[in-house]
Amino acid sequence: MSQTPHILICDDDPIVHESLGIYLDSEHFSHSDAYDGAESLAKVTEDKPDLILLDVMMPELSGLDVCREVRKTLSIPIIILTAKGEEIDRVLGLELGADDYIVKPFSPREVIARIKAVLRRTEQTTEISSILRFDGLEINLDNYTVKVNEDYISCTPKEVEILHLLASHPGQVMGRDQILGIVWGYDYSGDPRTVDTHIKRIRHKVTFEGARWSIQTVYGVGYKFEVT
Repeated sequence: MSQTPHILICDDDPIVHESLGIYLDSEHFSHSDAYDGAESLAKVTEDKPDLILLDVMMPELSGLDVCREVRKTLSIPIIILTAKGEEIDRVLGLELGADDYIVKPFSPREVIARIKAVLRRTEQTTEISSILRFDGLEINLDNYTVKVNEDYISCTPKEVEILHLLASHPGQVMGRDQILGIVWGYDYSGDPRTVDTHIKRIRHKVTFEGARWSIQTVYGVGYKFEVT
């Protein structure tokens, strides 16, 4: 991350840009603006932001579509901005790899606090990043890649983080709330079942016949990475 974090604000409402810009300036964050989905994708490439504030409802491409495209190649932290009551959008955003969400209407101070929290978690993850190798499996948290039998597997950043978390504690049972707290942050207030969805996808992507490891469900408790 750059010394002065650069925030990309993606929203079709000029008032959102103006209000957030004032608070970002006061915190000495640099920032740039995009007003539709297509422009958002272009600015991600041009500006190389440290974090993206991404509204769900935008012209050209929705915020969810932008999130999906960004996550194909980049692990930039993303905070979804969503209108009150759009729970399905929040869940989809998190499953697509967003790091947090904020419900409109919001306080700009809350947004700044969330930005700092997400950037802080990102820095901590970078500090402890490492490569884990098991039979036919490599999890590289330095560049957020997963290889199965030497083939790269497409995984979202959250899937990589969950897999790395479990695999770095083999045999240890980790509860859903514990996984949520470490991967999404302890202020996450969404549905704990999103962990189940991610685990299901991880298993589908990385499990192969004959592997001497597995992700096991401990019913009523959580999950563990078991090496045999």
